[in-house]
Amino acid sequence: MQNRINQLFKDKGSNILSIYFTAGYPNPEDTLPVLRELQAQGVDMVELGIPFSDPMADGPVIQASGNIALKNGMTLHKLFTQLAGMRQEIHVPVILMGYLNVVMQFGLENFCKACKDVGVDGVILPDLPMNDYLVEYKPMMDKYGLAMVLLITPETSEERIRQIDENTSSFIYMVSSASTTGAQKSFNEVKQAYFHRVNKMGLKNPRLIGFGISNKATLDAAFENASGAIIGSRFIECLGRGKTIHDAVKILFEGLK
Repeated sequence: MQNRINQLFKDKGSNILSIYFTAGYPNPEDTLPVLRELQAQGVDMVELGIPFSDPMADGPVIQASGNIALKNGMTLHKLFTQLAGMRQEIHVPVILMGYLNVVMQFGLENFCKACKDVGVDGVILPDLPMNDYLVEYKPMMDKYGLAMVLLITPETSEERIRQIDENTSSFIYMVSSASTTGAQKSFNEVKQAYFHRVNKMGLKNPRLIGFGISNKATLDAAFENASGAIIGSRFIECLGRGKTIHDAVKILFEGLK
């Protein structure tokens, strides 16, 4: 399967920067304007968070943004409506990140079809069990040309990592630590050893490091140990601080220099 995600890794391959933000935050109609600004500033890929009331992998910053988005009236139906004309102007890969409950309520095939219709390239569902993915979700996502991005952590066994590598076709989301999302000042020796251990496994899929990337030190470490980095909480903070979306993106990039 060749989609925008695969093309990105083929064309660039290293120092890839993916930014996460919560759909409908800080304002209900901000989704497309934030996408536009991130693309204009050279971001390689965007992850759109689907707000959910009980996000188990999200730290306090992203949880708070999700609560505000829900209060703003953001739903999965509304998100797909906002993204309906996205591909007329957005060319970077776009991934939806959310939780299983939301997709199940929407209906798996309805969800996959809606993703394809608006031009979403991939999906991240942190709480999707591997067996359910292999039996039910992977065949449906393959049918609609969607990439499923699977996560690994420092606690993931080598056997499971190889199973994940064998059953995905985009990239592996390499969670920097076995905790929720949130900024870190640096990656310690334990995290560095984990990065090195996975790198030595000779996996077929590229990896992006996420959770905790918030400054130049952590960004450089991610670029050194994987194909790129994913920034989430730090950008959410910037969106909360900036007077405009342009200001928020500017604050983010200034902090990465």
